[in-house]
Amino acid sequence: MSSPPRRAERPIHPLAVRITHWVNALAMLIMITSGWRIYNASPIFGDWVFPKAITLGGWLGGALQWHFAAMWLLVANGAAYLTYGLASGHLRRRLTPLRPREIGRDFVAALTFRLPHKPGVYNAVQRLLYVGVLLAGIVAVLSGLAIWKPVQFAPLTALMGGYDQARVVHFLAMAGITAFVAVHLALVLLVPRTLPAMILGREIHLGSKAR
Repeated sequence: MSSPPRRAERPIHPLAVRITHWVNALAMLIMITSGWRIYNASPIFGDWVFPKAITLGGWLGGALQWHFAAMWLLVANGAAYLTYGLASGHLRRRLTPLRPREIGRDFVAALTFRLPHKPGVYNAVQRLLYVGVLLAGIVAVLSGLAIWKPVQFAPLTALMGGYDQARVVHFLAMAGITAFVAVHLALVLLVPRTLPAMILGREIHLGSKAR
C-alpha cells in the first residue's frame, strides 16, 4: 500500500538572491524592449530595425524615460546583489572555480544532452555564462553612460572609441545579455523543476513512498 503524495523541500536559493533575481528580470525586460525602441530611432545597421510591437515606449522620448528608470533600478539591484554575493561568499561558491578542462568537458556533455542538472549547483558552462553576463552587464552600463553623457564622461566615451563606437559596444553588450536570457528561459522550459526553487527558495518534489 502506498502513502499519499509527500512534499519534500530543501534549501537552494537565499531570499536575497531570489529578490534580486526577479527585480533584475523586470529591469532587464524594460531596458531591452525600450532599448530596441531607442535603437529604431537611429539604427546602427542600415535599415534593420526591431518590430514596433516588441518595443516599449511608443516614441523616442517615452522609450528614453523607461530606459533611464530601469537603468537606475538595474544599477541599484546589481550593487545589492554584488554586495550580498561578495559578503556572503555566494558568488565564490556558485561561480568558481572556472577551469578550462571542466568547461570543455561540460560543454561537450551539454551538446550531447548528457549534462546532469542539480538544482542550486552550477556546472562549469553555467558558471562561465553567469560570469560572462555579469561582465556584459558592466560593459552595458559603462557604454550606456558614455552614450548618455558623452561630454561629462568624455574619457569613458573616448575609451569606447567615440560616441558612435560606444553605441555599437552598448548594442553588442545588450545583445549578449538578451542571448543569455533566451538560453536561460529555454533551459527553464527544458528543466521546469528549477522554477519553483527560484520562487520559493526550495526544490519541491511530489512523490509516493511505498510501505
